[in-house]
Amino acid sequence: MKKSLLLIVALMASLLLVLAACGPDRESSDSDQTEENDNESNSNEENSEDEGSDAEAEKPEELLVWADKEKAVGIEDAVAAFEEEHGIKVNVEELEMATKQKEQLRLDGPAGTGPDVITIPHDQIGMLATEGLIAPLDVEQSVLDIYTDSSLQAMTFEGEVYGLPKATETPVFIYNKEHLDEAPESFDELYEFAQDFNDGEKYAFLALWDNYYFAHGILATYGGYVFKDNDGTLDSTDIGLNNEGAVEGAEYIQKWYEEGLFPEGIIGESGGSALTGLFDDGKVASKMDGPWSVQGMREAGIDFGAAPMPKLPNGEYAQTFVGVKAWNVSAYSENQEWATKLITFLANEENSKKRFEVTSEIPPVASLIEDPIIAENEVAKAVAIQSQRGVPMPNIPEMGQVWGPMATALQLIAMGDQEPKPALDDAVKAIKENIKASQSE
Repeated sequence: MKKSLLLIVALMASLLLVLAACGPDRESSDSDQTEENDNESNSNEENSEDEGSDAEAEKPEELLVWADKEKAVGIEDAVAAFEEEHGIKVNVEELEMATKQKEQLRLDGPAGTGPDVITIPHDQIGMLATEGLIAPLDVEQSVLDIYTDSSLQAMTFEGEVYGLPKATETPVFIYNKEHLDEAPESFDELYEFAQDFNDGEKYAFLALWDNYYFAHGILATYGGYVFKDNDGTLDSTDIGLNNEGAVEGAEYIQKWYEEGLFPEGIIGESGGSALTGLFDDGKVASKMDGPWSVQGMREAGIDFGAAPMPKLPNGEYAQTFVGVKAWNVSAYSENQEWATKLITFLANEENSKKRFEVTSEIPPVASLIEDPIIAENEVAKAVAIQSQRGVPMPNIPEMGQVWGPMATALQLIAMGDQEPKPALDDAVKAIKENIKASQSE
């Protein structure tokens, strides 16, 4: 019996040894399982990264662009080329630029029905950026390097670029070749010419100097300024519209009105149409006006020339306000990367040149200033040169509080109802009060 029990124990021990030899190695198995899990995890991470990359680079089916009224024709070829290259449909709708686009964006943007790209005057950039309606651009420096310094300054708000320049405009000297063979070098020459030419029906020179947009070119040349420029940052608490230089410039403006060199009818809201009518009737030898007046002069049959503004009596060229139209990306766009690629393409050198050929709006692309297409176009060349001498209109929201008080002051000065110094002092006081009130809302 004892021998039988020992035999059974021995057999069971042998069986356990065999099973142990055939079973899996636990340490090896754990290692293999861990490796398998790691591989699976890595695979999932790679797939996740791939999905993220695809999402970042994913092309939208469509992009929506709001172009200015009667100006979409200028980008037709560029849009077609972009569509062909990238396989993205670009829908272009025309909407008035100065007021309608910003108003509509405030409604359509939050509703998710707005555009990817808009076009606005640069002086609205600060306001729309502050409201969170337009997005800062992420572009290479090489993209920005093709534009003039002043146009890039116009696109910049609080150190970030919020648009790409599309077109530039500024007042220039326009003259009727029937009365003047060439543009004078200085306002002193023009003043002397007026002494003989003016007769109560004909005028040597006219300008809307009761409008601050035009008067700035005089006040700034003598040392006036809207807001102090501290290395590219505008200080709205430092207003220089009643400093010594601004007052001297206003005195020069008043001189032309006091001596009857300007007719009474070009003051106030109807001043612009009165000036245009007199010039188109051939009764004005020269005027301070912009490229927007070209079509009307052509239709009136005026043989006109254009030049940069003459030097003022202090020997300096007029520092006119420069306006820059911009391509901007909506902050509500879900396709900001592709919208940025689109405006970069629309505003490049080649497409800017083509747009000028169609619209006659001068692109602030530095290399094009010497291009024959602009250099041989009298108006375009004048605007290009004057734009380099001028300064961009301030693009901060506080600029909206400047126009009204300055218009009042300049009209009082023009009509002789108030002397320049007290008129400008009152204007600056009103501007500061308006700014304070707007910031407390």
